[in-house]
Amino acid sequence: MAQSLSNVLVHVVFSTKDRRPFLKNGQTRIELHSYLAGVSTKLDCPVLKIGGVADHVHLLGKLSRTIPISEWVKELKRASSRWIKTNAPEMSAFQWQGGYGSFSIGQSQAIQTIEYIANQEEHHRKVDFKDELRQLLQRYQIEYDERFLWD
Repeated sequence: MAQSLSNVLVHVVFSTKDRRPFLKNGQTRIELHSYLAGVSTKLDCPVLKIGGVADHVHLLGKLSRTIPISEWVKELKRASSRWIKTNAPEMSAFQWQGGYGSFSIGQSQAIQTIEYIANQEEHHRKVDFKDELRQLLQRYQIEYDERFLWD
């Protein structure tokens, strides 16, 4: 094959440090999601959907064939943390958690995942972040140690 082609969809989830509700302000959250989409696009990882609530973010994107997931997420968190602290001085204590979750999504699951991300506010009226993450880890059969899951 003369060229390299891929279509790897990844659902990424990461939280604020200690799940602090830094993103309560809806306008700030909208601007953050837009900024994250821009950073991701510059990394050649176009975003299909970004959503979340006061303490975490969900992102569905196409992973570039030239960057590992860990570098993609690291740059998303680094750039957005700096952006938040610069644009909202009252959030000088803002931090993302150290880790993240990433889940492969088949093309046939894309619409369902987009809807799931779009409905985060409604979803979290019933389920908190910890339970949501546990459910995702179980669904994708990822083994984890609860002692090291939260920071």
